[in-house]
Amino acid sequence: MKKLIPLIIILLAFTVHAQDELTSQLYETYEDYKEPSIGERRIKHADIQPLIQKFKANPKFEVQKVGQSIQGRDLHLISIGSGDSNIFLWSQMHGNEPTATQAIFDILNFLNAPEFQEEKEAILSKLKLHFLPMLNPDGAEVFTRRNALGIDINRDALRLQSPEGQTLKRLRDSLDADFGFNLHDQSTYYNAESTEKPATISYLATAYNYEKDINEVRANAMKVIVYMNEIIQNYAPGQVGRYSDDFEPRAFGDNIAKWGTSLILIESGGYPGDPEKQEIRKLNYVSILSALYTIANESFKNIPIEDYEKIPRNDRKLFDLKIENVTYELLGDDYILDLGIFNNEVDLEGHNQFYYNSSVADQGDLSTYYAYKTFDAQGYKIVPPKMAKVEQIGDAMDLLKNGVAYVETEKPEKSEFVHLPLIMVNKDFELKSFRMQPGINPTFFLEKDEKLTHAVINGFLIDLSKPLNKQDTGNGLITGQ
Repeated sequence: MKKLIPLIIILLAFTVHAQDELTSQLYETYEDYKEPSIGERRIKHADIQPLIQKFKANPKFEVQKVGQSIQGRDLHLISIGSGDSNIFLWSQMHGNEPTATQAIFDILNFLNAPEFQEEKEAILSKLKLHFLPMLNPDGAEVFTRRNALGIDINRDALRLQSPEGQTLKRLRDSLDADFGFNLHDQSTYYNAESTEKPATISYLATAYNYEKDINEVRANAMKVIVYMNEIIQNYAPGQVGRYSDDFEPRAFGDNIAKWGTSLILIESGGYPGDPEKQEIRKLNYVSILSALYTIANESFKNIPIEDYEKIPRNDRKLFDLKIENVTYELLGDDYILDLGIFNNEVDLEGHNQFYYNSSVADQGDLSTYYAYKTFDAQGYKIVPPKMAKVEQIGDAMDLLKNGVAYVETEKPEKSEFVHLPLIMVNKDFELKSFRMQPGINPTFFLEKDEKLTHAVINGFLIDLSKPLNKQDTGNGLITGQ
């Protein structure tokens, strides 16, 4: 027995090295397999139908209609592999959470490609993979969380009133999958606990009872999550969170774990400079494929479950913009405030594009909060915006340098936003007295040493000493109120 121990260690080390090498190669070659037809978040059912039909015509894959949404959109299951162990992956249970849907088609492209034959054989000979890429197509159509019935499908595991939930339950039972991957998006305002890092990816091995007991089924999910966390740390260090494992008796994830499937919840959060979540999509692709590899060769079994608790918890303490230590004058007295600002997305008609309508989310002492962009405004003073009547806008920077944020024009565009860092108003608009408070649109100026240095227009910080085209200025708004 003593002679076998070094051999086991050598084999384990070899397996870990092979997996690390595979992960690196998956990351480096990702663009070869990325599905180019779905490159933005607001994808719809019609966008993925040509892709589904492509795999249906491919003898490597089994594609079957497994249900319909309330509004009659088909739900498809795409399967590949010859192994005895079923693995079930489903995405977009919430219609406005499409990051993993995109990654699924990247994974399918990879599985269809001629490269990585040895690694794919290792996966597909042991496992049979089943992908349901868009569970809530009615919600996806209008980019909203809930389905056409107005319910959260992820809270329908017991009553099963939604046809989408019924399909998910029927598939889980028929497949009796060893592992399930429940793929979601979470708010970009989650951070890894006690850090300024966004929770780019968050994981959860769902509990199956109120006591949060750990049986073999849940332990296996924990071990695979530890492995996936180690992968993400190579590309987004410190940007992984662990979702709360409080038991929710109505939720599919919790019940699927209760029914005997090792359930891995993956939540795609935020990543700096990645509003369409394409880098996060790539991380989904790499980590899911790597997880399938470790499940196939069973190397995850050697991972201690204690490492699961070492992953930082999810917290929600991020803003898009945080302005610290700014001086605000109210009724003749000066006060020091921190401002936390959200750049809220508003969908345009058709739900294909959006614009920003920002708000002050909080103010006061925000020293325990973080942001994607932080500006220390110590020594700076808030200056209320001015309004000017302009027949034709020339250089927006000239207006901003003079403290003008609101521009009156005879005929504002028939829209709700403008691609200029200005607020466009009509002749009936009245600029009210400025008052900094949560809920308002953050449009004001910063002054230092009696000189305007920065503008905040619709929640975007603009340095008045730099060209506008070198900065992220977001968008302005058009309003008559």
